[in-house]
Amino acid sequence: IVGFFYPSPSPESPPFVTVGSKVEKGQILCIVEAMKLMNEIESDTNGTIKKILPANGQSVEYGETLFLIEPLS
Repeated sequence: IVGFFYPSPSPESPPFVTVGSKVEKGQILCIVEAMKLMNEIESDTNGTIKKILPANGQSVEYGETLFLIEPLS
């Protein structure tokens, strides 16, 4: 997806996740807007958010890493 990264569902809402958040596989992490469609991006693993790479509203590309997640052991 080539689009824009949004960490929350709306400007007034809190982000889906923050650094340190525990996430589960399938949990929504962010939204990528592509061609006026809002695509929910889900976690593909259980773990802890270590870093959020793009800034709010930043352009992102297909295959770009958005989050660093430390998997649960």
